[in-house]
Amino acid sequence: MLRLLFSILFISYVSAAAAQQNANTILVMDGSGSMWGQIDGVNKIVIARDVVGDLLDSFPQDQNLGLTVYGHRERGNCADIETVVAPGSDTKAQIRDAVNAINPRGKTPMTDAIIAAAEALRYTEEAATVILVSDGIETCNPDPCAAAQALEEAGINFTAHVVGFDVTDPAALAQMQCLAEETGGQFLTAANASELTTALTTVVAEPVYVPQTVELVGVLQRGGPEITEPIRWNILPEAGANIDGNGPGFALDLPGGVYNVVGIRETDSAEAGITFDVAALETDQGQRVEVVFPEPEPDPTEVTFRAVIGTATGAVIDTPVFWDISSEADGVILEEETANPLQAMLKQGSHTVTAYWAEQEVSSPSRQFIVTADPREIVVVFEPPAITASIGAPSTAVAGSTIEVTWDGPANAGDYIGIGKTGVSGSARWRNYAPVADDTPLQLLVPPEPGQYAISYFDDATKDVLGAAQIDVMPAEITISGPAEVSVSEAFEVAWTGPDYSEDFIGVGIVGASGSAQWKNYTPTAEGSPLTLRAPAAPGDYVIKYFFNQENWPAFEVPLTVVEPQVSLTAPSEADVSQMIEVAWTGPNTPGDFVGIGRVGASGSGQWRNYTSTADGNPLQLMTPSEPGDYVIKYFLDQGNTPLFEIPITLREPEVSLTAPANAEVSTMIEVSWSGPNTPGDFIGIGVIGASGSAQWRNYAETSTGNPVQLLVPAKPGDYVIKYFLNQRNTPLLEEPISVTPARVTMEVPSVATGGAVIEIPWTGPNHSGDFVGIGVSGASGSAQWKSYAKTSDGSPARLRVPTTGGDYVVKYFLDQRNTPVLTMPVSVTTPPATLNAPSDAASGSMIEVAWTGPNYDGDYIGIGKRGASGSGQWRTYGATADGAVLTIALPDEPGDYLIQYFVSADRTAIAERALTIR
Repeated sequence: MLRLLFSILFISYVSAAAAQQNANTILVMDGSGSMWGQIDGVNKIVIARDVVGDLLDSFPQDQNLGLTVYGHRERGNCADIETVVAPGSDTKAQIRDAVNAINPRGKTPMTDAIIAAAEALRYTEEAATVILVSDGIETCNPDPCAAAQALEEAGINFTAHVVGFDVTDPAALAQMQCLAEETGGQFLTAANASELTTALTTVVAEPVYVPQTVELVGVLQRGGPEITEPIRWNILPEAGANIDGNGPGFALDLPGGVYNVVGIRETDSAEAGITFDVAALETDQGQRVEVVFPEPEPDPTEVTFRAVIGTATGAVIDTPVFWDISSEADGVILEEETANPLQAMLKQGSHTVTAYWAEQEVSSPSRQFIVTADPREIVVVFEPPAITASIGAPSTAVAGSTIEVTWDGPANAGDYIGIGKTGVSGSARWRNYAPVADDTPLQLLVPPEPGQYAISYFDDATKDVLGAAQIDVMPAEITISGPAEVSVSEAFEVAWTGPDYSEDFIGVGIVGASGSAQWKNYTPTAEGSPLTLRAPAAPGDYVIKYFFNQENWPAFEVPLTVVEPQVSLTAPSEADVSQMIEVAWTGPNTPGDFVGIGRVGASGSGQWRNYTSTADGNPLQLMTPSEPGDYVIKYFLDQGNTPLFEIPITLREPEVSLTAPANAEVSTMIEVSWSGPNTPGDFIGIGVIGASGSAQWRNYAETSTGNPVQLLVPAKPGDYVIKYFLNQRNTPLLEEPISVTPARVTMEVPSVATGGAVIEIPWTGPNHSGDFVGIGVSGASGSAQWKSYAKTSDGSPARLRVPTTGGDYVVKYFLDQRNTPVLTMPVSVTTPPATLNAPSDAASGSMIEVAWTGPNYDGDYIGIGKRGASGSGQWRTYGATADGAVLTIALPDEPGDYLIQYFVSADRTAIAERALTIR
């Protein structure tokens, strides 16, 4: 039944086509030079003339014919193309004459000749046919196929039939075949006159069209493999009824015409369609039509969505989470889906997901992700819930007061409750604070500045506010009552009312000052009301302020004017140096005020060399400086040592004299007569020439001891000066030179002595009180110069105990003054011999006998002590040598290694030893 329907359609279609007007036709003849070639001894142009002449008679009488020739006029010119006879009716005779007149000579621009013929036929407006006869390859247009495609696309129904006459070149044959096929024409070849006649007769003959077998196939891309899934087809011709069919591929016979086909892939209902032409041909050449379907949708992939806290590995949220999922292709897929984790089957491609954590009322940022063929998990991380705290506090409080604050919060180590101005940032958020470790309620100090504040719970680690309460800080009620005007440094009373917080104070300072400059003087409010306040030392405009101890905050102020006081001084215009003078004065006499004398132009503490407190009376006694010159006497306020008034005074040089011997022996006492100011503490001193400071006097005597004074000459010979010193600053006024000569000393010292013995040293010398003769190790200094000594006051000879240990020693005569040695003589000391005989071991606590030999000086003894011990530890037990040559000695109770030693009593020196083990 389906086959019968196709036959009817085809007959109808062919009948309609036959009724159409014959297409205008132009014969294109090759007039190139190659047409002079011969076939069987006859020129190809001659053969063509004869065949075309005969062919003309076969065209219908109403056929519009024309002739275009190329290469017939010029050599080497690709533009040598001419439409010799324009298409029209009754042109056969003109065409026959024109063909017979062709004289070949040029190139082969066959493509451009076809284009020229098409244009002559107005191919873009009506059906047109070109019949080309050519014997060679295109020699001008580089791409005949592209030109043919352009003609086919632009023409209404353009057809080019091509006859290759005596053509064997494959490239030429390919060009000609392409020209025909691209325009729906026939390509025929002719090797001789007979074949040329047949070929031309074929292309001009009335065609008999047959249905074409058309195969419809579904593909995913052009030239790709055929789709194997079932497809339902619907074919829609431009004329006639629709045709349906089934199969992954489908074949049917269709007459020439234009068709639309739509296929539906049954596995996913995907549609695809195409419009195609079926050529009206005389033979069934078959036609494959590819319908391109979209790629099948891949199977959906399982995607798991998980909402967690903190990090990707954090705890899964166990309260409701709502998910919104969209795809780039399909839009919203899931909306407010609640589950955690959530499994969803999603198409492959780009998607977005948003999660909403209902309990915390927070949404995650929208996240884009790609779904592939492999299952995957999408983890949405929410920030950990904010830790919060609550605050309980009054809504108002007085500045500087302490309030009670309750709180509830995490109470982590270091957390604190702070109070700070609203709207501030950083550490300014807590002007005062108290650690939550103080428990709840806690005491919080209110800032001193009125305003709007926030009391906040602070996380110590992050400094984040976990909770807050607002509070208005009100000004404290304060009054100050005091005089409007006072004198500088005057003490005056101030009555006040105020909060009297711990260490609050009332201060007086310059108008407009800041920081600690706001108070020159102050008094704590703890001293009560009224309190006493001292005016500053400089006159001017001031303010009296009530200060909170907290931040030294000025809470209230009243003005105060400080005026100059009345001050005067009366004193002599001239005076001697270092003399006590009277100074009468008037002034404020505030505690600590003083009258001082100093150099003209001096500053700081240099303004007073000497001073006396005004509290000492009026007039007061003032000591003049020790140096002559121009000075000023000033009245100083104790506050800031501020000078208020001054008068000049000139100090004169005093008259001073000294009378003393020009020479003196060391360490002798000399008389010095003097005249001078004799102020208390003045003294006469003797020192080395050129010395300074306290080195100017080795010895001295105060002038208060009389006139003349007794002065001790230094112990070392040399050139010295005797000076009169003022007690004030130890100022030297006058000096006289004196030469100090060595003392005359002799000693008779043996060259050798036995250690521990007493030797006699005859001597002569000054024998000053305290002089002595000593013996010590050669080269020793300080007190080590004498191991033993004898005073010269004990007479001559001096009896000296020789040191026990042998070696090189010296005997020296020492002046008592600074223990100065004035004569040194050598002596060689030998250690006295001694022996010990005793057992080498014994039982602890037992008695042993010890035989000995030695010097047996008074007090010598045999001692037993631990090996390595020092000091008195060297003798745990002992026996006196005075008790005989054999001693019985009790042993210590402690076992160990011991030494038995002979000790010389004078210096506890051991001169013999023997080892002993106590068991």
